Amino acid sequence: MKRSPLLIIAIFSLFAQTAFSSGLSDEKNDAKKDFSDASVKIKFYDRTVYYTSAAQDNPVYVTVSIENTGSQTLRFKLADDRAFSLDFAARTIKNKVLPATENLIMKRSVNQTVYFRELSIEPGEAYSFVENVKDYIKFDEPSIYYLELKFYPELYKSKYIELVSNRLSLEIRPSPSAANSLILPVSEENGLLLKPENISPDKVVEQTIVARQKSLWNQYFLYMDVQEMMLRNSQRRRRYNAASADERERLLKNYKADLMQNRIDSDIVAVPEQFSIENTSYGQNEGTVTVKEWFKYPNFHEVKRYIYKVRQRAGIWQIYDYSVTNLGTE
Repeated sequence: MKRSPLLIIAIFSLFAQTAFSSGLSDEKNDAKKDFSDASVKIKFYDRTVYYTSAAQDNPVYVTVSIENTGSQTLRFKLADDRAFSLDFAARTIKNKVLPATENLIMKRSVNQTVYFRELSIEPGEAYSFVENVKDYIKFDEPSIYYLELKFYPELYKSKYIELVSNRLSLEIRPSPSAANSLILPVSEENGLLLKPENISPDKVVEQTIVARQKSLWNQYFLYMDVQEMMLRNSQRRRRYNAASADERERLLKNYKADLMQNRIDSDIVAVPEQFSIENTSYGQNEGTVTVKEWFKYPNFHEVKRYIYKVRQRAGIWQIYDYSVTNLGTE
């Protein structure tokens, strides 16, 4: 039996429409799923100081919480690789969106099987997990960013269904290798470029005090988070937060100059005749070093106890705060 070309075309046309209609029906079925009772929130997991360092060296960990605010069981999909379940977005003050990491772009460009779990949350309950924002976004420039999350309850392929989180303010600072110094520190003795080393907190404090005793300012600032020290003062903090990038650099430069001339924060730049490290206590990223220091006067010594707070970033310990207790005279 012969079939006319018109009939064959009609049959193929009917098949194409059927397949297309099937695809549309899948999307319509997904779209009918109600996620209006789902709430997504983000918060910093262990808020600290963040730099433009690599994701592994200085991660920005955020806790993602998916909460059921309704009266019925909430069901959604969560990919084993969460890059297929969510997106982070970071914007500058001028509303410029930061680019995604190369690894994330490549991962989503490759045709692959996405493994996922179907989760259920009862009313009033929440499901939480922690993600490193730097696995999603490139932070090449120090600045203040506004961070939010988009969660895809039907996975990344169904981006038309998304839940948007609250917004966080995220400050990214220059990498510690160049942080807190507008001019690269050079040794006064041999002119070689100074680089901070991975030494213990007590050694950091010891080298800082010795550098001050010898008036070696480049070495003195080498292990100090000058920006954080400056922002200990609430008035300076408000002025810094309201300043432009260029003005912030000028404020930091002026603060260091004032320290060197002993015009402000005189306790941190005071020169002890001798000192003794009494106690060092630290965990993975935070610690304290307690030091007893003697300051010489014509007829007596004034004794003070300093507690230096230190913090580790990218393998380098830095002094970022301190307190002083007067112990009397000797």
